[in-house]
Amino acid sequence: MLALSLGQAGVYSVVALVARLTEPGGLAQQVATLNPSASPRSLLDLTYQLLGIGFALVPVVLALHFLSASPDGVPGSLREGARRVGLLVRDRSGLLHDLRWGAGLAAVIGIPGLGLYFAARALDINATVVPSGLGHHWWTLPVLVLSAVENAALEEVVVVGFLVTRCRELGLTTRGAVAASALLRGTYHLYQGFGAFLGNAVMGVLFATYFQRRRTVLPLVVAHALIDTVAFVGYTLLKDSLSLP
Repeated sequence: MLALSLGQAGVYSVVALVARLTEPGGLAQQVATLNPSASPRSLLDLTYQLLGIGFALVPVVLALHFLSASPDGVPGSLREGARRVGLLVRDRSGLLHDLRWGAGLAAVIGIPGLGLYFAARALDINATVVPSGLGHHWWTLPVLVLSAVENAALEEVVVVGFLVTRCRELGLTTRGAVAASALLRGTYHLYQGFGAFLGNAVMGVLFATYFQRRRTVLPLVVAHALIDTVAFVGYTLLKDSLSLP
């Protein structure tokens, strides 16, 4: 499961970090571009972006499928898998509760995370992160929001809901499951530098601990989507006026 998704990304990220460290100037002179353009042709680029988002969600479906299986290994419905990780909302009050928690977690993670990024840049242990490499198209902002939601669903369902649940079923302690989830989250962000690894590992500890206690990933998906949306869309709207890279 992980070899098809974020585990694979973690391996490539380690290799990318080694490549950046051995480049002239080291990490301080490197740029990590998120949401890069795939083609100079607008509609073709849009097609590539939507395909990338769609295929990236396949591991989410696969994780829910695996989680739906009964103790004797008989597969159930995806709805059962979603229920096990708290991805379903029972009523309106439950949805509002999860949205409030998501917004609160986004604030707790997002603001200190921004400070950590600038500190890591000042210490030359992180590359410059460009949240979007997309051009100015009519579809740019909607695609960036979709990308934020895709990132959130993939990471929180696979790295928190699926991995923590499986680690506990395999006999790992609560702390062991939290550590495994946080380490993986930090590792697949290593291509950005050591600051990104640390910040995402801390985020991983907080999110995995929250899931262990409340057995729901929905507020985590909301929080992650909000953080990424603000970063992607905010950068795109402000980069020209603020002369951002």
